Amino acid sequence: MLPDRLIRHGRVEPERWTFLGVAAEEPAPDTLPAGPIAVPLAVWKGRRADLLARREPLGVWLAPTDEPAELAPDLHHLSLIGVHFPKFADGRGYSTAVLLRTRYGWRGELRAFGDVGRDQLNELRRTGFDAFSLAPHRDPEAALASLAPFKLPYQGAVDDPQPLFRKRFATGAAR
Repeated sequence: MLPDRLIRHGRVEPERWTFLGVAAEEPAPDTLPAGPIAVPLAVWKGRRADLLARREPLGVWLAPTDEPAELAPDLHHLSLIGVHFPKFADGRGYSTAVLLRTRYGWRGELRAFGDVGRDQLNELRRTGFDAFSLAPHRDPEAALASLAPFKLPYQGAVDDPQPLFRKRFATGAAR
């Protein structure tokens, strides 16, 4: 179960999505709940037709071992893609985000969830995430405030491909 608040597009908001099958002991239910849901990739692949028949927002979440390429043909059906960070030290989700944004052109909500903390948010944002569901014991208000000092990154990334030195030369600022 995810916390009841998240950071989305630079604001703390209430959680409105139900993420199914996140805990290992929590299989995806046979009967899908009402409202926006996000299902694991395996459930998407197994129940695609049932899920597409719903009239409510639909998302898929990816585990660190899932390949985003498997979801690429169906991106136009989705409102959200979640990327699970099962533990703080597992950084595979950063690569997943870059692939979804750059190779597959995903423009919808991309959410990091799991063991996500405030000191990861800037780099998560730079790799393409625009929503963050922090670990339950972490304060989203404090985490959001920690993003404020990061205004002008030096290196290029998904959020701003042009590095700072190129911007300075383009404007004539570097002399």
